Amino acid sequence: MAVDPAGGVRRRGRLRGGGGVAGVLSGLARLARDLAGADDRSLVGLVAAQVCCAERGVEVARRVTAGTVEPARARRLIGVVEHDGDAHRAALIGRLRRIVASPIDREDLFRLSRSIDDVLDATRDFVREFDLFGAAPDPLYGPVLDRLAGGLARLDAAVRLLPDAPRQAAEAASEAKKPGVRPAYQQAVAALMSDAGAPALVPVLLLGRLDVAGQRLAAAADALADGVMKRFQ
Repeated sequence: MAVDPAGGVRRRGRLRGGGGVAGVLSGLARLARDLAGADDRSLVGLVAAQVCCAERGVEVARRVTAGTVEPARARRLIGVVEHDGDAHRAALIGRLRRIVASPIDREDLFRLSRSIDDVLDATRDFVREFDLFGAAPDPLYGPVLDRLAGGLARLDAAVRLLPDAPRQAAEAASEAKKPGVRPAYQQAVAALMSDAGAPALVPVLLLGRLDVAGQRLAAAADALADGVMKRFQ
C-alpha cells in the first residue's frame, strides 16, 4: 500500500512477468536457464579450444614429417601448442569447480578434457622423439596423421553440438572414431616390415605394446582419482 498525494490510499502496481509469486518464480526459472546456457557454452568453448590445440599439434607433426619444418623448430612449436592446450584445460577445471550445471556430467566432461589433452601429449611426444631419434621426413606418416586429424575434426563438431543438441552430439562423437588411426598405423608398420631391416623393428614394436599397457595403467589410476573426486567434491 502507498499514500496518494491527495490524501487517499492506493495499491502498488503488480510485479511484471505474470504478476505475484508465479511471475517471480517464472522469471527466476528463465534466469536459471539463461545462466545454465551461458555456462554450457563457456565450458564447451574451452573444450573446443582444447580440440583446436590438438589439431594444431597434428599439423606440426604433419609438417615435420613432410620436411617443411626442421625437427628442432617443430619441438619449439609443439611446446607452444601444448602450453595453450594446458591453459584451456586449467581454465575448464577452474570453471567446473564453480558452476552448478554443465552440458554433461562434470566427471564426464573432465574425462573428455583429459582425453583430448592425452591426444595432444602423445602428438607432442611424437614430435619430440622425431627430433631426438634423428628421424627423416617420410610420406609413410601421412595417412596416420590424416586419420588422426579427421577424427579430431569430427570430435570438434560433436563438442560444439553439446549445448543445444546433446543427443546429436553423442551420435557425432561416435563418428570421431571412424577414421581409424590404428588401421593406418598397422598398414604403415606392415610396409616397414617388408624392408630388409624388419627384424630390428620387432623389439621396438613389442616395447611399444608395453608402453600402451603403461598408458592403460595410468588411465586406471586416473579413473580411481576421478571416483574419489566424485565422492568428496
